[in-house]
Order: sequence, then structure tokens, then C-alpha cells
Amino acid sequence: MSQIKIGVIGAMDEEIETLTKQMQSKTKRTIAGNIFYEGVLFGKQCVVAKSGVGKVYSSMTTQILISSFGVQKVIFTGLAGSINPNIKIGDIVIGAKCVQYDMDATELGFKLGQIPYTKYRFFDADKNMLKIALKTNIPQTKIIQGVILTGDLFLNHKKQALYKEIFKGLGGDCLEMEGASVAQVCTLNKIPFCIIRIISDNANEDALKDFEKFKKIVSGKSLQIIENIMKVN
Repeated sequence: MSQIKIGVIGAMDEEIETLTKQMQSKTKRTIAGNIFYEGVLFGKQCVVAKSGVGKVYSSMTTQILISSFGVQKVIFTGLAGSINPNIKIGDIVIGAKCVQYDMDATELGFKLGQIPYTKYRFFDADKNMLKIALKTNIPQTKIIQGVILTGDLFLNHKKQALYKEIFKGLGGDCLEMEGASVAQVCTLNKIPFCIIRIISDNANEDALKDFEKFKKIVSGKSLQIIENIMKVN
């Protein structure tokens, strides 16, 4: 068995349910209110974590996985809203880049999304993990690479209109609430990462209804991608 330990994160129970059911030799720990399942998944040492929603929770969970569990790679899986008309509900976006669209210190002379007084703005996924994810074949599912925009907002049609120019300027394909924060922590710790986002809605007037409907089937949607990444790491 490989000695590489991989961390897999989902914000909600629905996003990790299928994974935890398949784990072997599983133990459960709660740290800072978050749940961690340590065991064997697809023949590899793995820790599957439920982070909770938002940038703070996902950042904290990622650091715990690295510092307390010693994971050497991180995968995040979960839902997102599409802002690209060519990306539909049920499609999967693999984040080639992630950026915080609500990080705005432009008045201080920094670029939109840039973390003040640092070089960090867009966070690049691990090229090998990205390549494997994009090669995965899931019947009747389009898998593409894209730019993931992260912010502590659940956007409907009215709110999206307020951010339209921001999204366009950043070249975003989908919206979510954790990816760039996970990417930032991994980058600072020099840990390879991959962000997988299943499109649950179009961030429009039907966003909440579509999100609630789709989250019930999300856990199994990215399972093959995660398995393929873990098999070669």
C-alpha cells in the first residue's frame, strides 16, 4: 500500500456520503467541530473530512488535514453554480485555477482577487491531478477544466447581476464557497490539490430549488474522478 496519504474534503454530508461508505478500517474523529474519517479508500490511506460551508471552515479543515493527519495531497469535491452558458447542470468543472472574487482591495492598489501585500491571486491546481481528472470518463457527463470563483455568498439571479462585471473580469466559469480557500492553504503548505465541482444550478432565480434537488445525488457523481486520482498517487 502506498504511504502517500490523501485528504478528501466536502462541505456537506451529501458531498462525502458515498466516499465514507466505501472506506475500510474507518475511524471517526471530531476536531474543532469538524468531522474526519480516517481509513483506506481505493487501496490508499485517506482522510475524508466534512468541513462545513464557507472559506473559514474549509481553510481550517485543510490545515488540520495537513498538520494533524499529515496528508500529502488534497481533493475537494462539491457543488457549484454555473456562470458559463456552455456549462450545464450535471456537468463537472475541474478547477485549473481558483480565485476569491470577494477579495477586493482594489482601493489599496491591488488587483481584484489578489490577497493584499502578497503575490497570491489565482491558485493553480496540480497539473498531474488535473490531467487525470479531465481524462475520467463518466457516462453522459461533460468534464471540463475551468476557473472557479470562491466567495462567502450564495448567489441568486439578483445578486449575480451585481457581480456580473467582476465575474467577467476574472474569467470565471462557476461559483462556490470553499475552493480558493482550500487552494490557498494547500499552496502555502506546498501541497498538491485538485478542486472538483459538480454543477447543481445556474446561480439564477431557480438556484435554491436546483441546489436542494441536486445535492442529494452529488456524492456519487465525482466518485470515479477521485478514484482515478488516488490510484495513481
